[in-house]
Amino acid sequence: MLREERSEQSIFRQRLPDRAFTFFNTLFMLFVVVIMLYPFLNTLALSFNEEFDSARGGVTLWPRAFTLYNYEYVFMNPLLMTAFRNSVLRTILSTVGGLFVCSTAAYVLSRKEFMFNKIITAFFLLTMYVSAGLIPMYFLYRDLGLLANFNVYWFPGLFGAFNVIVIRTYMQGLPDSLVEAARLDGAGEFRTFIQIILPICKPVLATVGLWIAVGNWNDWFSTFVFAPRARELTTMQYELMRVLASVMAAQSSAAADFAAMQGEQELQSIGTWGTRSSITIVAAVPILCVYPFLQKYFVKGVHVGSVKG
Repeated sequence: MLREERSEQSIFRQRLPDRAFTFFNTLFMLFVVVIMLYPFLNTLALSFNEEFDSARGGVTLWPRAFTLYNYEYVFMNPLLMTAFRNSVLRTILSTVGGLFVCSTAAYVLSRKEFMFNKIITAFFLLTMYVSAGLIPMYFLYRDLGLLANFNVYWFPGLFGAFNVIVIRTYMQGLPDSLVEAARLDGAGEFRTFIQIILPICKPVLATVGLWIAVGNWNDWFSTFVFAPRARELTTMQYELMRVLASVMAAQSSAAADFAAMQGEQELQSIGTWGTRSSITIVAAVPILCVYPFLQKYFVKGVHVGSVKG
């Protein structure tokens, strides 16, 4: 009995540091969660709060004067709805097209019988470190007729060297017997790729697809450079950037000069707290809704896709 009591006491003493670590680690992670969530919840509260009341300050996690006017303005504004539609369309086209192009190239590079495997992979890696720059890219897009064209949003970015390398690394970890069995059954390369390889690559495809979708949804620079005057091609993030820029210009007593430079006057009317917050929420919600469905694939895809080089 004494031995059993002593063993239990020793086990308790050994587990005490672990319990203390778990307790403080949990408190620390809760603190981090609060810090990460507070800006979003504060923006959400401001988006449902009246403009004049928001200007007084003091709105934290709950709207003080509830209203739906800010969202009514966003969804009734034809320019913002056009921007939302363009952002959704470019994200879908870029994600679907980019996954198909990158996975096709990755499948070719993953095959051991392809003799130029290492040379082409090295060339792709070189493009990740060396770039011609923005000016040559602008002239190239101009010569291709992509300026002020919706295709500039998704067509040039279909191929991504990093995405190809990640998918190729995942495919190299698959058993060669899968491809050999498909060939013995009479399947060609394309059928093997579509029916055998792609279904197994769901984790890495979901991961890369999330990267592509987030990158395209958050991109405003391509609109700023390649289609700044085409209002029918504006995007949600570009309009959000313009709103924030107009507010910053107003705070520095340069709102009139900024509006004259843009050649438009609606910037003056949409720079309020509630409107900015509502546009931010509308721009963030689609990605927040998509991520939970891909989360179970995300960690696995990143982990397995980065094991082999």
